[in-house]
Amino acid sequence: MIKNALHITNGNALTDYLKELDFTEDILTWQEILCEGPTIPKIDSKEFFDLRRSFLKTYYDIEVNEKELQAELSKLDDADKYDEINLWFEYDLFCHINLLGVINLLHQKEIKKPLYLICSGRIKGEKSLKGLAELSAGQLKSHYASKVKLTPDDIDFAIALWRTYCGKDHNILKPYIVTKSNFKYMSNCLKAHLKRFPDQKSGLGTIEANILKIIHENDIKSLNHLLVYCLNYQGYYGYGDLQLERKIDKLAIFYAVENDGIKLTRKGHEALLKQNNFASEVNNDIHYGGVNRLAYQFSIEENKLIKTIKNVD
Repeated sequence: MIKNALHITNGNALTDYLKELDFTEDILTWQEILCEGPTIPKIDSKEFFDLRRSFLKTYYDIEVNEKELQAELSKLDDADKYDEINLWFEYDLFCHINLLGVINLLHQKEIKKPLYLICSGRIKGEKSLKGLAELSAGQLKSHYASKVKLTPDDIDFAIALWRTYCGKDHNILKPYIVTKSNFKYMSNCLKAHLKRFPDQKSGLGTIEANILKIIHENDIKSLNHLLVYCLNYQGYYGYGDLQLERKIDKLAIFYAVENDGIKLTRKGHEALLKQNNFASEVNNDIHYGGVNRLAYQFSIEENKLIKTIKNVD
């Protein structure tokens, strides 16, 4: 019997690719960046969408297209017609937080269909991790053929992670790093997430420190050249252009744009050497789920988040 499936993808690029490969079933394109900005546990609520709309406008000047959003989400209103739901999400933090959101939305809507995960990452014979839209047609079809059915424990795990992410204490995520599940890249993503908070010594998260390191170690000719490097060498974060451009802009005190390229300033070298804590000067007050990133700093020695002194009760 041919099954009728709903495909939920991580963005337009993959949706278009699947259509090119003659996937004729319904596709819901998930276009959010839940790895940044405030979130609350209940996704299927006006409060959640109001929070997200305000965040996207304030931080990225993105106007949410209400009609397009509702048209996509309305595909879940008639979920009974589907035999299964396929979740197409990648190995990185960007995709994994979105994946948690999608699974929780399905749970909140009481949609109890078999869930299958199609997740790209390590590819045999390839050195770098690959996104789904970067795969060849043969590789993508192979991934689909070997999709992984999520167990009730996997779904409970995703629900617990989402609630924790929406909470105030992200140290609670630490035990989940060693939890066995069918989300084989979740451990890497959770580790990467905790290190997005300011380092206790430098005040920079791993991404920010990596941007300064790229400038220091390479002949960077322009801001656009720097962006390309950042997109290609960001590990498990999976950030897009807008997110990295914002970070590069926030770090402007650490570099100078000169005729012969971009060079670190004295502060840039001090930040790389962790000689001073620059968290308040950079002032990147973005929320990660339920917590403002400036409320905590990451201690390498203790391998956990520590309350920023001014936020300690």
